[in-house]
Amino acid sequence: MKIQGSIEFTVVEQSAEKVVSEMPVTAGIKNPFGVAHAGAILWFADVTATVLVMGKVNASAGMQGFPLAIALNANFLSNQSEGSFKATSVFVKKGRTVSVVRTTVVGTGEKLIADVTTSHVLSK
Repeated sequence: MKIQGSIEFTVVEQSAEKVVSEMPVTAGIKNPFGVAHAGAILWFADVTATVLVMGKVNASAGMQGFPLAIALNANFLSNQSEGSFKATSVFVKKGRTVSVVRTTVVGTGEKLIADVTTSHVLSK
């Protein structure tokens, strides 16, 4: 059995305190029931949070200081089969070593899809 998918999103707003991203619901992120796969939604939220923690730094292979996720707590509250999702990440705690970020993912009509909290530690 071969299973294949494709996830893609765009950062539409970025500041020192908030990052907003948008991801279309495409065939590449849908589960067999025709709605977005929870893993795709979680990936979207986690990477948006990582962009926030990184700030103006661009990721590169093997870089020091990359914000590794050390804890994820996700509550999936709804889903959808078309349209797009918007993720908004803000700091709960912005630390020198460990940061905690809350990311909300909303869908069509600002319906809450997921509420995700991530903790990140800077790699050495």
